[in-house]
Amino acid sequence: MLQDNQKIFVSSEIITYAIEKRRDFHQHPELGFQEKRTASIIETELKNMGFLVKSHIAETGVIGIYHSDVKGPVIMLRFDMDALPIEEENQVSFKSTNNKIMHACGHDAHMAIGLGLAKLISTQIKDIDATLKFVFQPAEEGLGGAERMIRDGALLDPKPDYCLGVHVWNEKPTNWIGITPGPMMAGAVTFKIEIQGKGGHGAIPNETRDPIIASSQIINALQTIISRNVSPLESGVVSICSIHGGNAFNVIPQKVELLGTLRYFKPEMQKVIISRFETIVKNTSLAFGCESLIEIQEITPPVINDQSVVEIILEHSRKVFPEIVFDTKYQSMGSEDYAFYLNEVPGCFIFMGAGSQTENIRFGHHHPRFEIDETVIQNSISFLYQAILSLINNQKYHTL
Repeated sequence: MLQDNQKIFVSSEIITYAIEKRRDFHQHPELGFQEKRTASIIETELKNMGFLVKSHIAETGVIGIYHSDVKGPVIMLRFDMDALPIEEENQVSFKSTNNKIMHACGHDAHMAIGLGLAKLISTQIKDIDATLKFVFQPAEEGLGGAERMIRDGALLDPKPDYCLGVHVWNEKPTNWIGITPGPMMAGAVTFKIEIQGKGGHGAIPNETRDPIIASSQIINALQTIISRNVSPLESGVVSICSIHGGNAFNVIPQKVELLGTLRYFKPEMQKVIISRFETIVKNTSLAFGCESLIEIQEITPPVINDQSVVEIILEHSRKVFPEIVFDTKYQSMGSEDYAFYLNEVPGCFIFMGAGSQTENIRFGHHHPRFEIDETVIQNSISFLYQAILSLINNQKYHTL
């Protein structure tokens, strides 16, 4: 096994294998908890590599365990599997063949990275002083996949000492890695507001209690939460993303429905935002003679990286990858259910630059023309292997 200050050479065969798998997954995307074809391929590949495989975790999840003959840490690596309900607009040879479903966030690359790393470990490295637990998770896109995996025992038998996760990131080039100690991605809350008024004729508004007027005032007032109730040194988001009310030009409707999301980095910020949110909606509705119903659902907590794990990985990675720009202050208001694993196991989440200046790789995540520079697959395999070595050798050092 390499020392943790030596760069791994990933064979061309492994790189080709991983890219082929990524393109196959991309061509056959599946939505959350429906990843049956995807899971079957992953299960077969891991078994062929000699992994102990557990399948049908949280319906379609797959866990592959690579046991070491020596006592060492248990390191978990998470790779998400699900696609999005988006019609692909790319014109590539491996374009999605499933109607209105697309890997528009990079999960196809994540699975390929996982399988490529598994092949590297099982065929090129073989002897590693750790037990590696590869977790291929369904339904990351807001459907509760991580919680289901944990509930079904993903963090047991064996229990991880560390966890690692990566996300290809089109906002940055391939010589960039984001690895931030502490909060890195936001916690996400969704909400539904129903404003109930009294409908009537659009020409006689005085006989109504107009929920549209109340809603417009609520929308404006909610924007003051971040500007007036959250410190300028903190971060938060309140976004109204959907409005539905009425269906005729001359009828004031009975009710209006608003949908949106709240984002935050710190639990105390979540409490402030939700408290002000509920107060504004309730009292503004009453001021216009309307009533309000509010539904709030937490999707994920913030992604908070363990500072010591980040420091362990960075200590040697900077020497091994001098060509890489390591960004230790990068944060995103996007959310990730990997946060649930980090709440249980020390670890970190890592953004791997996947952007390019080429014409076909300039669209962001969740866009129908999303595409990546596939160089990120090799970069991620190399970096994750280096991170594993760093964690192994740190544990050895502290147990001498």
